[in-house]
Amino acid sequence: MLTQARARVRYLKMSPRKMRRVIDLVKGRPVQDALNILNYTPKSAAHQLAKTVKAAAANAIAGVGTAKLKAEDLMISKIYVDSAPTGKRARFQSMGRVFRVRKRYCHVTVEVQGEAEAEKPRGRKGKAEKTADEAKGASEKKEAKEKVVSSKSEKETIETAEETEADSEDKKE
Repeated sequence: MLTQARARVRYLKMSPRKMRRVIDLVKGRPVQDALNILNYTPKSAAHQLAKTVKAAAANAIAGVGTAKLKAEDLMISKIYVDSAPTGKRARFQSMGRVFRVRKRYCHVTVEVQGEAEAEKPRGRKGKAEKTADEAKGASEKKEAKEKVVSSKSEKETIETAEETEADSEDKKE
């Protein structure tokens, strides 16, 4: 069963251009490899991106369950940056001039996907159903017990027959 999950960070105080430089390092990689790369990348964007990748992996695992999906099984399927609204500030200069300063923000989206283990079929009381080999082994054991029991009953009948013969001989004398 293919599992997908997404994590999104909005209005991150970082230029989309700076973030794209780091995103290109981890695009299409497994989650564990991407986190290792991001931990040793000396960019401030790497720290924010690592948090987002961890959140996407946690969302995928929480959606399916920890027993069925591990972080090692996940890969980054999509990762992209969109520009957010730009904040504008004024920078005052001499002789009455004003220059505009643009504070750029971005939205980061990370999608991960992984193959979750299929659920095992369960019996009536939560026990797994017996396979053909287990059923065959159980029937062989049952037959072996019956043979032992039948051989014991034959011995008992032979012994009782001998006892009755011995009793009848004692009576004749």
